[in-house]
Amino acid sequence: MTSPPWPPSPITPPPTGRGGNVSGASEERKDGWGNGAVSTADPECLSAPQSSPPLPVEGGAMGEGGQGGEGPFDALAAEYDAYFTTTPLGTHLREAVWRRLDARFSPGDRVLELACGTGEDAVHLARRGVRVTATDPSPGMLEEALRKVASAELDGSIVFHQLAAEELAAAADALPGPFNGAFSDFGGPNCFADLGAVARALARRLRPGAPVLLCVMGPLVPWEWIWYLGQGDPKKAFRRLRPGGLAWRGMTVRYPSIRALRRAFAPGFRTLRTGAVGAFLPPTYTEEWIRRHPRLLAALSRWERRLERMPPLPWLADHYLIEMERRAT
Repeated sequence: MTSPPWPPSPITPPPTGRGGNVSGASEERKDGWGNGAVSTADPECLSAPQSSPPLPVEGGAMGEGGQGGEGPFDALAAEYDAYFTTTPLGTHLREAVWRRLDARFSPGDRVLELACGTGEDAVHLARRGVRVTATDPSPGMLEEALRKVASAELDGSIVFHQLAAEELAAAADALPGPFNGAFSDFGGPNCFADLGAVARALARRLRPGAPVLLCVMGPLVPWEWIWYLGQGDPKKAFRRLRPGGLAWRGMTVRYPSIRALRRAFAPGFRTLRTGAVGAFLPPTYTEEWIRRHPRLLAALSRWERRLERMPPLPWLADHYLIEMERRAT
């Protein structure tokens, strides 16, 4: 069943303090990952090893593990930007992806986004004149995205649909193609239950030659090994290597290799480029540490951008950004 645009009416701003962190006040709540009460004003409630999900992602498939009937990402929505998007490390990582989005998509293009999260990438592209159809299964994430669009005065440039990637094949009426391109950022593809099915559905929605950019959490991350082994936690250090992925809040997070992802998309797409996003730059759960070393952060970012395509960096990064092109036939 297809979903209508989300929502059909203009958004209404929430009262101050919604989400526990809007006003900056600390609020005790269950963190949603089975770790008891945490402070929503404390960045560790989203990024610390003690209470993190398998890895933070920006969108993904719905599940039944949320508190009070929420999907797995609804509980994170109000705080996601504060604990990732607007942080120094998060800014460097996202700007690395934006460089490639800007290289592939031009003003006037009509682009499909899967697992759009809070809409940060959609807003960036819309400001450049790209028309974005953004999808995500999380009502909470879409609510935050709509606030952002209204604040940026971009109403009409972005259309949102409450839709999981797995529903793309059945959404012909809601998402009429063909699109000029598609993308999914920061771990959205790690939540796709069937990469091959999503690839086939995308191929039917895109023009021949249309680019697709996917920012995916890979399985081999030396930063993660060092970070968690240094804390005496080998289980977390090598969690991405577990066969079948990791269960989290009613869903499964998987970490496909570059080879596995290319194989899943090969029938309809050819690979153009693969780059590292977080090879020299550390993973987001190190934010509290790396923000104390701004010169080091800037240097790591600068060198990563210069060498992002050099093997084996894409294979050893927190995320790899793979760029593909829709085959003509």
